[in-house]
Amino acid sequence: MGKSLLDMCKERFSMNKSIEEAIEETEEKGHKLKRSLNALDVTVLGIGCIIGTGIFVLTGVATAKFAGPSIIFSFLISGFACIFAALCYAELASLIPVSGSAYTYSYISMGELVAWIIGWDLVLEYAVGAIAVAIGWSGYFNEIMSGLGIAFPGSLMGSPFEGGGGVFNVPAFLIVILITALLVVGTKESATFNNIITFVLIIVLIFFVVAGAFYVDLDLFSNFFPYGFGGMMTGAALVFFAYVGFDAISTVAEETKNPQRNLPLGILGSLGVCMVLYIAVALVLVGLAPYDPLAVPAPLAFALSRHGLSWASVILSIGAVAAIFSTLVALLIAQPRIFFSLSRDGLLPAVFSKVHPRFKTPYVTTIITGVTVAVLAGLLPIQTVAELSNIGTLFAFVLVCGGVIILRKTRKDLKRPFKVPLVPLFPLIGAGLCVAMMVSLPLITWFRFIGWLGIGLLIYSYYGYYHSRVGKKHSEGAPRNGK
Repeated sequence: MGKSLLDMCKERFSMNKSIEEAIEETEEKGHKLKRSLNALDVTVLGIGCIIGTGIFVLTGVATAKFAGPSIIFSFLISGFACIFAALCYAELASLIPVSGSAYTYSYISMGELVAWIIGWDLVLEYAVGAIAVAIGWSGYFNEIMSGLGIAFPGSLMGSPFEGGGGVFNVPAFLIVILITALLVVGTKESATFNNIITFVLIIVLIFFVVAGAFYVDLDLFSNFFPYGFGGMMTGAALVFFAYVGFDAISTVAEETKNPQRNLPLGILGSLGVCMVLYIAVALVLVGLAPYDPLAVPAPLAFALSRHGLSWASVILSIGAVAAIFSTLVALLIAQPRIFFSLSRDGLLPAVFSKVHPRFKTPYVTTIITGVTVAVLAGLLPIQTVAELSNIGTLFAFVLVCGGVIILRKTRKDLKRPFKVPLVPLFPLIGAGLCVAMMVSLPLITWFRFIGWLGIGLLIYSYYGYYHSRVGKKHSEGAPRNGK
């Protein structure tokens, strides 16, 4: 190879891509995506990705085991923590309306090596998230079918590993293939379908709040902090992950009309809507049932059933299926676009950045991602997949917050359609909160993170380093950072 991995890393650590160069690349023939999404589309995409199994499952566990009624404050605290990161995403997304999310922002602000690290990790994070969500969707779908008297063979509903009790999870496989086909046809068509699903989901959550409000028992709020302040904060750390998803909006920057305006609206709007819904749902939930027994797979449905509202529980189950479906759509939109951006920069083979001549979608990466996720969702048990947490997402948040500070120093000349207030204070708060949550993650998660990073560095040293477009221009003496 001529150079050691360490020498390569040192050379490319500070090799940046300019904002002007990144934007110019989006107009290249064969790499140009179709701009078809408006502010409503991207906002609903974000809501669909944020609201999922978190509000329907995680709320019960966090309430029963950690926070009790103070789960209301837990959602409020974790929501505000996300706001700092969302503000940073909004500034960079409006400033750099390019696919790739944190990968592209890091490339411009921190150099190629950091960009590759986070890009490679996001590939895993979105894929793992999609696998877990597909398996979860299959479980809820099976519950609804069973309630209708339609029973599927157990061998076609579970994993063959670790006592999964099945041979292949057919519903999980089929739902991913269906969404993949939809995404190949067009992002706008997929977004329209997802909009309908997400609106149904919002209506279902509002229905829970309104229907449950008539049965709220104020006495259940008397012991508001059963696990103390520490329990409330632990609950906040746990439900933080129920907010993750707004970052997926930045991956469709090149398919958004007027991205300088619509991306900040979508990012902050989706987070704001979800924050209000989460707090309202938590408020009604802890007023419907004692916190102790809420650690069940369907806590919202359980709380309604306590008051004889079984029919309402069925509606909630349908809402859960819709929520998980919309999350899966958003994840399967986001992951291929990370692949697409890595390939367009030369860090992965060119085949990954092919755009369909008719549909103008990144169809190669969409198909590869869809088939891989579908097969793994059919084979793996959800317990195994769930062990791979969101450390990469938190790491991306840290880099995005840092990127705002760096670009405020290095590119003061740029016009910023949206600006984070009180820089560097707000970005530093956002980064600090994310680092604190990363440190609290299990050791096995860090081992996974380091192991995946090691594989990525090997790929970079044998392929990306030699094919990097920025690296080639650098060796030819091209100016960097737009200077």
